[in-house]
Amino acid sequence: MEALGNAYPAALEIETPDRMARWRPLVQWLLAIPHMLVLYALGILSQVVAIITWFVVLFTGRLPASLAGVQAMYLRYENRVYAYAGFLKTAYPPFSFDTATQDPGDYVGEIVEIEPKLEQRNRLTVFFRLIMVIPQLIVLFFLGIAAWICHFIGFFVVLFTGHWPEGIRQFIVGVMRWALRVNAYQLLMTDEYPPFRLQ
Repeated sequence: MEALGNAYPAALEIETPDRMARWRPLVQWLLAIPHMLVLYALGILSQVVAIITWFVVLFTGRLPASLAGVQAMYLRYENRVYAYAGFLKTAYPPFSFDTATQDPGDYVGEIVEIEPKLEQRNRLTVFFRLIMVIPQLIVLFFLGIAAWICHFIGFFVVLFTGHWPEGIRQFIVGVMRWALRVNAYQLLMTDEYPPFRLQ
């Protein structure tokens, strides 16, 4: 899988195996529990960093690369855990805490790339970021419900056939991609408003 050439500065691509063991939907979420615990702690760290970032960008007009790296690591880790727990991937994700914004490529078949805007930030949109992101969060709420329904259907299809229906899989990955873009925007990685699209 090659690096993404996406127009938006947060991009996700997931390759799902054509065939997988039918037991995976039953137990893979259990195997992901250690990662879920780590993700919980990283989520707290991410929120603290977001508050610090808000003040730093507001007063300096810059996003320090170190803060951007922490958020990129969190977003990458989050998507890897969700992809594995949701049995979209079969390889166990690494406990990787690389703060590079480009995906280090240590989880084959999944790429999460972030291109943070470090200089010349729009302080006005940063100030009102929590208000500006509300329309995206509303749409994402309903997409999330639809994705959960699709995941429920996919659970039984994979359980009985060992194969993900491609349309359902693409929709779930599309919702994850949308959520990644919204999270990157909300965490102040970019000033570019996320597009309302799955691709």
